[in-house]
Amino acid sequence: MLRPAVFFDRDGVLNVDDEYAYEIDKFVWIDGAIEAVKAVNDAGYFAFVITNQSGVARGFFDETDLHILHDWMVGQLAGHGARIDAFEYCPFHPDGVVERYRRTSDRRKPQPGMIIDLLNRFPVDVAKSFVVGDKASDIDAARAAGLSGYLFQGGNLRDFITPLLVRNG
Repeated sequence: MLRPAVFFDRDGVLNVDDEYAYEIDKFVWIDGAIEAVKAVNDAGYFAFVITNQSGVARGFFDETDLHILHDWMVGQLAGHGARIDAFEYCPFHPDGVVERYRRTSDRRKPQPGMIIDLLNRFPVDVAKSFVVGDKASDIDAARAAGLSGYLFQGGNLRDFITPLLVRNG
């Protein structure tokens, strides 16, 4: 049975974007972010995270650091009865200093690769699904994957998401 999905960008949407967020002690949730994820869950939507993480290619942190942070986020959300169904990230960047990550990738937004991969793994109702991002590249990735995209420009994320769930549901 198909279910709608919300594809959240991470930095600038779920957490304050302090450039290359990977440390738990520096991670700050956006106002209403946890409640927004819970609202998405309660509405019967999949909740996905799609995030460019060029800090890996730039040598600022490694993929293990991302997994530790994402696991911590899962625990924080679970404490509020909320969940992310899957995290997708792109560690690649053509200007990277770490050779194995220095390349272009169809998973790096504005390309739709991360979204397409999730659509192939989960029974998503594309017509009722959407992306929430804070940059034009997030919206471009949504459109390239055939989804609506909404630009979050700050404030309370739950207040931003609630009318979108009603409109798209």
